[in-house]
Amino acid sequence: MSKHFEQALARCPLFKGIRGENLSSLVNCLQPRSVDHRGGEYIAIAGGRLNGIGVVVAGRAAVIKENARGERVVMAILEPGELFGEIAAFAEDPRWPATVQAQDASSVLFIPRETIVGMCAESCPWHKALISNMLKIVSEKALMLNQKVNYLTIKSLRGRISAFLLDHYKKARQTTLTLPLNRNEMADYLNVSRPALSREMGRMKDEGLIDFYLSTFRILDLDALKRYAE
Repeated sequence: MSKHFEQALARCPLFKGIRGENLSSLVNCLQPRSVDHRGGEYIAIAGGRLNGIGVVVAGRAAVIKENARGERVVMAILEPGELFGEIAAFAEDPRWPATVQAQDASSVLFIPRETIVGMCAESCPWHKALISNMLKIVSEKALMLNQKVNYLTIKSLRGRISAFLLDHYKKARQTTLTLPLNRNEMADYLNVSRPALSREMGRMKDEGLIDFYLSTFRILDLDALKRYAE
């Protein structure tokens, strides 16, 4: 395994705690398929048969879904070390839930699901750690989706924004936050339009509830956000 691939996989949560020769041995055991893509090429198509979990090892890829109007919405940008397809991989009839498109020249490893949960032919001692990591990834994604449903039950846009910022405040344990989403991604995540999101955040800033610049936010009135999020 090249140093380039090893560095990308070391950042992947699926291989957390597994390094060096142990990582190389485990990757060989998993029998992944490496595929290179030029910028603009499709890595996976929504609804297509899913044969393995993808790991970006070079370049970047966009996760894209179409809304009810047929408009393409970018849900996430995947960097080296990031996974895709992990939620649907172990379904009875696994299908890609979204389209994945290379943003530039990219390399992807596809890991067959059978080699992740199946018996290790080499009796690899790190396979147990891999399965444990997989369970954590799926559990955390399920919790995230459950939280998104909670946001959608809040009727007011200000309430959704407040709840979203409060959740990140609880994780960071500080009132200055750097969010992992840009404005478009945040609007998609909260299921609102980008202009409506920007207008409401502007009002909240004018009222002294929050301050922000790009993806950095500062909560100025924590109690007010808690009231709006209720």
